[in-house]
Amino acid sequence: MKHRLFFALCLAMILPACASKPTVVPTAPAAPTPVVQESTMPITFSQMVTKALAEVPAISAVEANQRIQDNPNTLVIDVRDAADIPATGIIPGAINISYGALTYKADNAVPPEMRAPELQDRSRSIITTCYSGELAALAAKLLKDMGFTNVSPLAGGTLAWKDAGFPTK
Repeated sequence: MKHRLFFALCLAMILPACASKPTVVPTAPAAPTPVVQESTMPITFSQMVTKALAEVPAISAVEANQRIQDNPNTLVIDVRDAADIPATGIIPGAINISYGALTYKADNAVPPEMRAPELQDRSRSIITTCYSGELAALAAKLLKDMGFTNVSPLAGGTLAWKDAGFPTK
């Protein structure tokens, strides 16, 4: 009986303490979250190409030719300025959309008259090319960033295409 009385007294003292509001201990304000900034160091053309090829691997001229043979709907885009194409010619069946124009020709948010109708299907097989492949890599990454899912740059560009023995016009 004494134990029950002792137990009841203990509970009577503990329960009100548990029901009281907790004591708030002031703390120091949280340190501000550091803002992560991208590097402000300039990037070179070569570094841009390397980054692009890491995201969109290039294919050889032989692979490109095989893809064109296997899928006649494959679109080849020469991204050089039109004035530069006569130096090496253009891959037969390719269309010329300069790299600068590609930014809006492939954008479905611009008015229809500014778009290239060949670029409406984001899943279409696309091969980008240029004189020696570097600008083609940047163009392929641009298209990938814009939602195209089946795009590859031609390694070595139109020069590699010709060196592999394939025709240009």
